[in-house]
Amino acid sequence: MKMPEVRTIARKKGVNAFGKTKEALIREIQKAEQFRDCFNRGESASCGQRHCSWRSDCK
Repeated sequence: MKMPEVRTIARKKGVNAFGKTKEALIREIQKAEQFRDCFNRGESASCGQRHCSWRSDCK
């Protein structure tokens, strides 16, 4: 997913996107969605968050 799309999702969730990297912004969105902020921390195989919106992009 491209950064403009991530920013749009952040706005909808009430997350401030200013000055954040894509990874940091996705982690903030994860918290807003009541998920652990584990995006791209090497835990995708073991995180257990099958309903996370970012799972398919995670490493």
